[in-house]
Amino acid sequence: MNSILNEFKSTSALCEEELHDSLYDWDTANGFALPTFEFPAVHNLNRFMKDITSASAPCQIEIQHGTTTLAFKFKSGVIVAADSRASQGNYVSTSSVKKIIEINPFLLGTMAGGAADCTFWQRELGRQCRLYELRNKERISVAAASKLLANMIYRYKGMGLSMGTMVTGWDKTGPKIFYVDSDGTRVDGELFSVGSGSPFAYGIIDNGFDFDLDVPSAIDLGKRAIYHATHRDGASGGTVNLYHVKPDGWARIGRWDVEDLHWEFQDQPKPSPINSSVIG
Repeated sequence: MNSILNEFKSTSALCEEELHDSLYDWDTANGFALPTFEFPAVHNLNRFMKDITSASAPCQIEIQHGTTTLAFKFKSGVIVAADSRASQGNYVSTSSVKKIIEINPFLLGTMAGGAADCTFWQRELGRQCRLYELRNKERISVAAASKLLANMIYRYKGMGLSMGTMVTGWDKTGPKIFYVDSDGTRVDGELFSVGSGSPFAYGIIDNGFDFDLDVPSAIDLGKRAIYHATHRDGASGGTVNLYHVKPDGWARIGRWDVEDLHWEFQDQPKPSPINSSVIG
């Protein structure tokens, strides 16, 4: 028995020694630093990107994107919804992309533009938010999180990043939505829709939105807006993913196939057409 106890004691001491060494080897500057990347060996990266993507380029690289994401505030929080189709030009590469990114239990981000760009930088934002929480002993605000993301990606402006994201959550000041893109734009708002299908989503939201909507009605409005965008926009499709942001964090409400939603909404009664005599 003594030999077993001595073995565990020696193992425990070894683990404590390794932990002690790792703490003293911690480099704060490198630990909190942003990731670094290898860039093409060209003199001016901004000029290089413009040259290869312009219509006059000998071998033009045409970067095409398509999606539909939306977020809007109402009396009970924020509804966040998105489709799930990823396209490469006219080719549909997959219909199961998770375009609502769970940054932490209180923050959500959306994906529009380059899938790799949005995923990488919002995961990095999650790391930075956790470090902030450990340093300051409190959760980061939505405004500060969106500012962190804007500052990180602004360093790469003109270098090929393609991001049109929303950062949303609930903090001490209440529900918040910020739009952030790779050109350095950062806007606080009540309602945003981003992507090639956003004009169709805006049409549905503008027709049915009211701040005093109850939760089931708000969920139905978000679901309906994404569905109509997928029906009219060829670059959007797959499924509708929807989240509800509340004071105690976000909740994933559900996922619906747009084909099922098509027949569900088709079977519902349509509004009666406007009488032409009234217009006259």
